[in-house]
Amino acid sequence: MTVKKSEGKREQILRAAEKVFAEKGFQEATIADIVGRAKVSEATLYEYYSSKEDLLFKIPGDLTSEQKKEIEFIFDHIRGAANKMRAFIYHNLWFWQTHPDYASVALVILKQNRKFINTESYRIIYDTYQMMLPVIEEGIESGEFKAGTNPKLVLSMILSIIEYITVNKILHGTPENLLEYVDPITDQILGGIRA
Repeated sequence: MTVKKSEGKREQILRAAEKVFAEKGFQEATIADIVGRAKVSEATLYEYYSSKEDLLFKIPGDLTSEQKKEIEFIFDHIRGAANKMRAFIYHNLWFWQTHPDYASVALVILKQNRKFINTESYRIIYDTYQMMLPVIEEGIESGEFKAGTNPKLVLSMILSIIEYITVNKILHGTPENLLEYVDPITDQILGGIRA
């Protein structure tokens, strides 16, 4: 099997699992559901993943790595901490809006699994979110943000608001468009920390 074909199968299984977990939840989903959606045999699935939980933990890896690269690219081309914050909030809301199945898996299913914190995928997610801390520190140093602003607290507020709104969309279907909240979230946060 060529590397390209192997990667294609791996991705096919991951996306099928993401869809099945989003629709049924982790406990109710079965390996049979996943292989049926992926159109592969159970043996093929086990060539790539050792268990249903292993499969669940691998879902965020590639998507979040790609998201991290996109945010790095954006930060390299935007000046000013407030502008970078707006871009970060926009990108996160856009990401959840355009990846609804992944949003269900990451924000509803994985949040309840204590073992996930010990995985490589968790580290990638954590590192992606931590990219915002130097931006907040940059804003404090440049005088754009108030002296005494707590970067970790600001980041926690940003992520909590984004997560709350996204989970509400997953569970209740509202808001329909997460991107409507980019400016209100950014303006509220900046209103509290702008110098």
